[in-house]
Amino acid sequence: MRVKPRSRALTWRHAIPALTLFAGTLFAASASTAHGTDLRGGDRTRVTELIAQEQRGYQHAQGTYRSLHRQVDELGRQAGRRDAGVRSAQQEADRLAALSGFTPVSGRGVRVSLNDAPHDRRVPGDPSPDDLVVHQQDVQAVVNALWAGGATGMQIMDQRLISTSAVRCVGNTLILQGVVYSPPFRITATGVPGRLRAALDASPEIQIYRQYVDEYGLGYTVKTLQKTTLPAYTGNATPKYATEVDGADTHP
Repeated sequence: MRVKPRSRALTWRHAIPALTLFAGTLFAASASTAHGTDLRGGDRTRVTELIAQEQRGYQHAQGTYRSLHRQVDELGRQAGRRDAGVRSAQQEADRLAALSGFTPVSGRGVRVSLNDAPHDRRVPGDPSPDDLVVHQQDVQAVVNALWAGGATGMQIMDQRLISTSAVRCVGNTLILQGVVYSPPFRITATGVPGRLRAALDASPEIQIYRQYVDEYGLGYTVKTLQKTTLPAYTGNATPKYATEVDGADTHP
């Protein structure tokens, strides 16, 4: 039924206050939810800020740890000058520290760089996003090959690795000792460059990765270094393992 002009006017006269009240309720709910922040992308911003804050805290703690470690080391050496037994133990600790990666190491070596495919690159076929990024197994393959090639020391980005170091990736970012890194990932190793390069070329896992380099444009470069210095390892060296919870039911 067609609405008469006067009936339409009466309808809008009653509808406008209701719409105004409804809009005001929406604005109030939005303001309450946002708490003065931008709802669009706000959660992502807070997560990014939290990650950055945690990384700054970690770096500060690392600086404090290194300072205390130097103090403890100096106190141990002072004690060693007075006690032959302490001095002998200190010499043995120094020998093991060099073998375990707890002292800097210098020499010739190689640096391998891995990178995601360029975002603006046109690739054939229909690759998935996983085909276009560096994965944990790719970084681990390089690390394993370099160790197999006789590396005397290794570093990922700016951190030294030891035998118990774990390579972990989340998405296309690398997490090492609590620090998050974005590609390109740089793995540096000291040793005989020819042997290190031969081990990289012989790795089946790296051969598969290089197929993706050729097909989709992932980054892979190997550079010979005539002289490089890797820092000492400063992370946690205490092994962690699973333990039984007291009172837990171990039966299936």
